[in-house]
Amino acid sequence: MDDVLVVGGAGYIGSHMVALLHRKGLRVVVLDDLSTGYRDAVKFGEFIHGDMGDEDLVGAIIRKKKISTVIHLAGSICVAESIRDPAQYYLNNTAKTLSLASIAAQNGVKRFIFSSTAAVYGNPIELPIDERHPKHPVNPYGRSKWLVEQALPDFEGAYGMQYMSFRYFNAAGSNFRLGLGERHDPETHLIPNALHAALGQRGCLTINGTDWGTPDGTCVRDFLHVDDLCEAHYLGYRALMGGCRSGAFNLGTGRGHSVREVVDTATAVSQSEIPVAYGPRRPGDPPSLVANPESAMTKLGWRPTQSDLRSIIEDAWIWEQHRAGGIALEDLAEVQQVA
Repeated sequence: MDDVLVVGGAGYIGSHMVALLHRKGLRVVVLDDLSTGYRDAVKFGEFIHGDMGDEDLVGAIIRKKKISTVIHLAGSICVAESIRDPAQYYLNNTAKTLSLASIAAQNGVKRFIFSSTAAVYGNPIELPIDERHPKHPVNPYGRSKWLVEQALPDFEGAYGMQYMSFRYFNAAGSNFRLGLGERHDPETHLIPNALHAALGQRGCLTINGTDWGTPDGTCVRDFLHVDDLCEAHYLGYRALMGGCRSGAFNLGTGRGHSVREVVDTATAVSQSEIPVAYGPRRPGDPPSLVANPESAMTKLGWRPTQSDLRSIIEDAWIWEQHRAGGIALEDLAEVQQVA
């Protein structure tokens, strides 16, 4: 049985990743500083409270727990915040990640799986985007991730630590059956914010820009269920175990949905009116980001099976109702039966 360290395992994606690894029979250790994660989201494995930039702590964990794989899911994720405070992003996403990778390599970790982002591509030249697309990130968030991606092949060449970089498009949805879902503070993601508006927990949902060069004038994004995203990481881990070469993979469905389409679907699922306001374009936002996921499908055998837009929003809606007090955690199993 392999021993896996999940860095950021108390966060949104990390908590789902820990649950999947546990289900697959792996021993999991979680390292998280709880700056944006939640202790109660770590349902399985061993939890250690600490900073991934603490080299002594990370080294001690790897040696004591005999860690052979690191799955790195921690970091800062908001484009607008990265423009306001780029230093935080280069510290959290670049410097601390390189520190983590360095300590991992020095202590004999064989595999390093890194959560990257579609933001490394910048404004797309062609759609859908495959992994060969030029990398011209247009915001500090994307640049902070791209710097790490550029370093990982050097780590492999010098230290023999294999890697996979997964370029996320838009993770969404929940595993409400386990009591897991999005809990960002502040929340910046479209689907939970639309559902918060449906629940009356916020004012209007702001649509940023209606004059993009897209079919309905609003931004287009590729939404992927968080459980499908985690399955890709597990398959990447298995592929490295089986001799697959290191590399980078897009994680998306290949189908884009506009902001208006998301709001319309959220309205239908929640059966509630979602008040909408219109604002200016946000700096650093590309008009359309849609993945070509063929490489992950071909090389890893991955298929996103839960990522049609309505299913994503239905799962997120159950989770948001639970958070609002409308569905008790013990009743979620019953919800599953009728969902």
